[in-house]
Order: sequence, then C-alpha cells, then structure tokens
Amino acid sequence: MNAAAVLQARYHHLHNPDPAQEPALAQSLAKGPAGVALWHIEQALTGAGDWELVKTWLAAANRAEVTAADSACLTYGAPALAFVLHAAGADGQHRYRAARDQLDAATAALAHRRVAAAHARIRRGEAPAFAEYDLLHGLTGIGVHLLHHAPGDDALAAVLSYLVALTQPLAVDGERLPGWWCAHDPHRRYTPGGHANFGMAHGITGPLALLAQALRRGAVVDGQLEAIATVTASFDRWQQHGEHGPWWPETISRAEAAAGRLHGTGPGRPSWCYGTPGITRALQLAAIATADTSRQQAAENALATCLADEGQLAQLTDAGLCHGTGGVSQTVWRAAQDAGTSVLEGTARRLAAMLAGQHAFEDTAFLNGATGQALAQATALHDQAPATRWDACLLIA
Repeated sequence: MNAAAVLQARYHHLHNPDPAQEPALAQSLAKGPAGVALWHIEQALTGAGDWELVKTWLAAANRAEVTAADSACLTYGAPALAFVLHAAGADGQHRYRAARDQLDAATAALAHRRVAAAHARIRRGEAPAFAEYDLLHGLTGIGVHLLHHAPGDDALAAVLSYLVALTQPLAVDGERLPGWWCAHDPHRRYTPGGHANFGMAHGITGPLALLAQALRRGAVVDGQLEAIATVTASFDRWQQHGEHGPWWPETISRAEAAAGRLHGTGPGRPSWCYGTPGITRALQLAAIATADTSRQQAAENALATCLADEGQLAQLTDAGLCHGTGGVSQTVWRAAQDAGTSVLEGTARRLAAMLAGQHAFEDTAFLNGATGQALAQATALHDQAPATRWDACLLIA
C-alpha cells in the first residue's frame, strides 16, 4: 500500500462532516470544519483527494455568518477562513477568489482596529493579555496570514510595528518589566503579579518567529532588528542548562523575575506550543534572518539534544499538533530543512516513526485531533513540504 493509500485508510473518518457539530465551531481552524478543510485541500492539491470533499467541508465551515469582530483571529472567523481559502489556491489557481478577497479585506481592517487598541493600551501603561499579541488569538496570528497572503498591505506593517513596540519595557506597578509581561496568570486569571509567557502558542516566541520570518521575506519596519535582539536576549537570560542540554521555562512568575531564577528544576514537555521544539525553531529562524550562524547552530543542537532524551520524549503522549508528536515532528522536519548541518536528520526520522505508531484520533480537530495528525504524518511519509504550506499557521514555515 503506497503512502497516499495508507493515509486515506487511516483517516477515513475525516471524509464526512458531523451535521450535529456545534455551529459556533464551524469557522474554527483549531476545532471545526475550517481546519478539516485544510486536509482535503492538501489531498486535492497532491492528487490524493478530490475537490468535492473540499467543497463539502468548506460548506460546513460556512454554516454561520463569518465573524470579523475584534475577537476574530487566525484560529477563528475571517482570518481563519481567509487562510484556508488561500491554501486552496496554493497551486496558482484562483479558486474561491471573490470570497477570499472579501475575507482578506475584513482581516486587514481587523488588523488595523486591533493594532490601534493595542497601542492605546501601551499608552495607558497597562500590561497586555496574551490574547492581544499571541499566535492563536492575537495580532501575531493575524500577522501570519498577512505575511503569507497580503505582504504588501499596510496592515502587515502595522502589525510588525506593534510587535516592535511590544518589546519595549513597560513600567508595571513601578517595576520595569518586558513589554509582553501579561496582566494575568497562565490560565488567564487576573491575579496580582501576572506572568511572562515563553510559548509559541501564547507567548513571546510567536512574535519572535513572525518578526524573523518577515525579515527573511523582506517585510521590514523600523526597530525590527532591535526587537529581535531584545527577545533573543531574554531567551539567553532565561536559558537553563540541564543534564540533557539547554531548556527554557514555559512561563516566568513575578517572584521568579524578581529573584532572577526559576523555581522549577527541569524541562517540561517538549512540545510545539510550549517547550524546547517551538522555542528553538523560533531562535533558529531569528538566527537565519540575522545571519547569526553560531546562534543557529546552538538552536539546532539544543533541539536535537532535547529530543534525544528519552525522559522528555516520554512526555509526548498523543499525536496532536499543539502538544503532541505531530507538532514536534512537523517542527523538526521544517528545522531540518533549514539546518546548517545534518544534526536533525536522524531526529526527524525517529519522530516520523513515533508518529506512524500512534493511534489515530477520533476527534477530527486540526490542533488537537486527527486533521493535524494526518497532515503531519503526510509530511513525514512523503518527506516533502506541504503543498498548501498549512504549517505556516504554526509559525514554523
């Protein structure tokens, strides 16, 4: 059985939308039909699927009016569906062009509104919520779509300039803290002290990766190089040296910041969303963008060393993109393509084997379900970049 047949057989339950699914989830890239449509677009573009299934899932994703309210983001609403429709035209064909153009315009307007609100918050001297700037819900995610699908729009420059401003120190309760210091705890509860978040999904790793990816593609605003240097210096400051190589905290509390040291004693789960794989991919991208070969090599070595540790690998208990083997496998595959040496090649093969041996999710979700698992496994099986470049939404491509 060839690779395409293996994938079709394993993920057959992705063929038919559930008519009972909650309508509010329809336009969710993370959990709903919008995300599953990406799998069928990838299959159709590579000749392993058909466009009728794409139409079926896109129809399911459009069961309710698409929102472009200020809560819309890369994983929900107009930006999410715009990202999916652009994937359908990755081969140069103008599929869904009218709808796509409409969603692009709504996303650009949304970006300007959210940037204006963010700058107003900065002027008030208030700490942000991570949903203001993060990848999954914030301006970094909106910036991802703009970078890949509307790079000449002034909305992208507005987002990048905001991220530069985010890296400037902020005085919180009379104390000088990083500009991305969150007003709430990692669970979004507003408690005294707040926290700094180092995750790719919700922390400063996402903005770093976007600033670096934009620099590589020639999208540059004033202060961008300095902002990248500020964030990488923060990672240098909080890098820990363990038995199995460097690692970084998921978050930093106010007490840890004041003491200048962590309360934790070892690395957490080696995931895309929080952990060494996501962080080192962002550091690698920043190093490539700034031609810092020593930092690039250090990031690649840290990623390989982390995933050579059986104790850390044992924490990957599912195959999802967010915090499972699928996300780590895709991250390592992308990092290996950019690596200056062959240090990650064996790691990529090992993760591909792990992913192939894990059970398929029954849940069809993209971020924590069968859709993301299938897409990551397709990359591993074919050993080639996705036709849709779907993993751009993870900020690793």
